[in-house]
Amino acid sequence: MADSPVHLIVGLGNPGPQYELTRHNAGFLVLDELADRAGMKLTQRRSASGAAMQLAEGRLGGPPGDVHARRVVLVKPMAFMNRSGAAVAAMAAFYKVAVKEIIVVHDELDLPLGVVRVKRGGGEAGHNGLRSLSTCLGSKEYLRVRLGIGRPIGRQSGADYVLGQLSAKERIDLAGPIATAADVAEALLYQDVVAVQNTFHAE
Repeated sequence: MADSPVHLIVGLGNPGPQYELTRHNAGFLVLDELADRAGMKLTQRRSASGAAMQLAEGRLGGPPGDVHARRVVLVKPMAFMNRSGAAVAAMAAFYKVAVKEIIVVHDELDLPLGVVRVKRGGGEAGHNGLRSLSTCLGSKEYLRVRLGIGRPIGRQSGADYVLGQLSAKERIDLAGPIATAADVAEALLYQDVVAVQNTFHAE
């Protein structure tokens, strides 16, 4: 029997320890949660075109060894946000994943801290990672799991805010939403976006 198709789940962030716990790395934090759930280890790879990434392959949505769980490839682009699309486009081509089947997890300034929303397509709202993905994929119609980080208070610029370190309180406050965002990404493996919205947006 032929194996199930591969699903690509992408987390957006910036590489390097100095960015590890910044607000802009919310997508990386969710990918770490998904990898932990599936017992997968993200390892350094390069595409044939030289795009750097961390990659893990396995199954999600069932207990270890469950043949009905979905085959997934987790991808963290290891380029800065404005160049993150190259790794995703390379992996989508390699695994023959259509743009509409790619799930992208990212931070969202326009949502309050900890709010999780999902949608397909739309604008990038100044998010350099999304802009790079849309350019490299030639489409905006990928699925988006949006994890709210809120907006800066006062006169701090959005760029400085997203690259700022999460406070101890924010890290605690985001623990539950990170798990929820991972739940949403898993749900998208089995359900269409409207069904997932109906389940999670009502919470």
